Amino acid sequence: MFPIIPANSVVASGNEGIFGFGNEGVANTGAAMTNLVSNTGVVADDTAGVGTARYGLTACEYGGDKGIFGFGYFGSYVYSSTTNLVSNAGVVASDQVATTGTARAQLGGCGYGDDKGIFGFGYDGNTIDVTNLVSNTGVVSSDTAGVGTARYGVTACEYGEDKGIFGYGNDGSYGAITNLVSNTGVVASDQVATTGTARGYLAACGYGDDKGIFGYGTSGGVNVFSVSNLVSNTGVVSSDTAGVGTARESLAATQYGDDKGIFGFGAGGGLQNLTNLVSNTGVVADDTAGVGTERSTLGACSFN
Repeated sequence: MFPIIPANSVVASGNEGIFGFGNEGVANTGAAMTNLVSNTGVVADDTAGVGTARYGLTACEYGGDKGIFGFGYFGSYVYSSTTNLVSNAGVVASDQVATTGTARAQLGGCGYGDDKGIFGFGYDGNTIDVTNLVSNTGVVSSDTAGVGTARYGVTACEYGEDKGIFGYGNDGSYGAITNLVSNTGVVASDQVATTGTARGYLAACGYGDDKGIFGYGTSGGVNVFSVSNLVSNTGVVSSDTAGVGTARESLAATQYGDDKGIFGFGAGGGLQNLTNLVSNTGVVADDTAGVGTERSTLGACSFN
């Protein structure tokens, strides 16, 4: 028999994706352009920017079929709590009038609970571990007291269909710490078992309906990686998988095609616009020639 889905319920999807904002290397002024990702993983050329140009931000899904970009820097390292909603057609709205939560950058974000999202951790001149929930209508809550090791350069993704995980980052030194997020948005303390190369400024996304993947990043200086770490449907992070594609940091990743993922952009030997597809079994493909403006410290999420 087919499962019974209650009327008016929303089931999270991820048929298409969007990369947005970032640093294109022009005196840290930030960018506001976006690039849509089709349900076959094809990245479109730049769409003219909407909202405050910024970098060091993140994004997550909400409402089952929509997304939100949030926080970051604008100008010369001015912290922001600005958010921009993404419709289920991939249209980015202007800045939300009401902004909530500690203005910060270098944070992570992911979906949870089928139709909600969460922003967490980051840097506001100090390393912090606060979180902000995103409702199924795109409303960002005020700060929730931090749980786990405060850090920045962190990333997050969904797993287990309705849960999330924050991972890695810098708390004064690079680490492999992870924190699970329940299907009600509660962040757990640090997982005792940490796995994979300690690093930050990596990216993560869901794949295969109920699993996730962390990939790329840096441990400082010239140490830039292309390794990846799979996340099981119970939130267990695997050891390193040998790197594929150009090693880089400060990139972004999103789900697409409902059960696949894509890493894109970043910095490694200069700013990049190349992408790497992730199959529905978590296999990362070699570089795909770049489309759109080369940039780093951008955000990405799925929609539709």
